[in-house]
Amino acid sequence: MSVKLNSAAVTYAKQLIQDGKLKNDEGHWGEHNPDSGDENKFLDKHEMAEYAKWHLGQDASKGEDTKGRYKFPYGDFKTVHRDGLIAAKERAAQQGYSDIEKAADELLQALEKKANA
Repeated sequence: MSVKLNSAAVTYAKQLIQDGKLKNDEGHWGEHNPDSGDENKFLDKHEMAEYAKWHLGQDASKGEDTKGRYKFPYGDFKTVHRDGLIAAKERAAQQGYSDIEKAADELLQALEKKANA
C-alpha cells in the first residue's frame, strides 16, 4: 500500500485542537469538506506543504506537488471538523489503513474532550 500516515498532519491537527480551532459539528462531512475550488484558492496563497498538513494520509506513488498525493482531509483549512475526522476514520477503516484510522480516532477523542471541557 502506498498510502501512509502523514505524521506532520497529525501533529498539526493536535495543535489546532489544543488551540481550540475546532468544530464539534454533527452532520455530513460533504457539507464542510472543501471542494476543488476551495483547495485551489488555498493553494494560491499557501505552499503544498501547508495543504499537506490538512490530510492524514499521503500516497507516495503520487508526486509531492500534486493534490492527489494527499488523502483523508479532516478540516476546512481553518479548523478541525469532528465530522471530517469521523469520515477519515471510517474511510481509513474501509480501505485497510489502520494507522490512519487509529490517528483519526485519537484526534476525534481529543477534539471531543476539548469541546466538552
